[in-house]
Amino acid sequence: MIELIVKALLAYLIGSLVGSLLIGKLRGVDIRTMGSGNAGATNMLRTQGKVAAIAVLLIDLGKGWVATGVLAPLALPGIPPAELEMRALILMVCGLAVIVGHVYPLWYGFRGGKGVATFLGAVLGINAALVLVMVLTWLVVVVLIGFVGLASMVAAGAVAVAIAARYSSERLPLLVFGILAALLILYTHRANIGRMLAGTESRAKRLWLFGLKRGQS
Repeated sequence: MIELIVKALLAYLIGSLVGSLLIGKLRGVDIRTMGSGNAGATNMLRTQGKVAAIAVLLIDLGKGWVATGVLAPLALPGIPPAELEMRALILMVCGLAVIVGHVYPLWYGFRGGKGVATFLGAVLGINAALVLVMVLTWLVVVVLIGFVGLASMVAAGAVAVAIAARYSSERLPLLVFGILAALLILYTHRANIGRMLAGTESRAKRLWLFGLKRGQS
């Protein structure tokens, strides 16, 4: 239990290192006062350009991977390792904690981003095959509909569905992680949901990964 608590705290602190706010500080800007106000790679792309956005994406994705792929299985000096049956629970808690840290960062007044890239990184550290599910779902929704926020919510849900499709009792912590993370991503996009319902949500004008323009603004 001590290992779980310590690693959860460390994962949260890692998550609190928000890429857009770190890069923004180097550039002398607070991304939360620009564009959509979201402290994420998409808003950084729209307001600061591709290089800054890629740097943010790598930081936010990387810390998610560190939390689940490095921290969760790491043997901590001076702390007795948890029993084998606790391993999956520690993995789940680290994954959730790093996302919560990104959304509510200690270092930035608990005002962070929406957690999508960090969630993707956490999934990468858990099971790389799930990353393919998330990325392909995101791309399909963006290409067909154009709402980046909607694509992020659907992609997060797709990960939970993919885990549930392979559900077994020993994978229960992973399933709980997928469901709770998807619900958190849904919550962080509540403003996007409101704008879509009101018909004021902007669509992607450019498929940034391919450099192709959309016909619809």
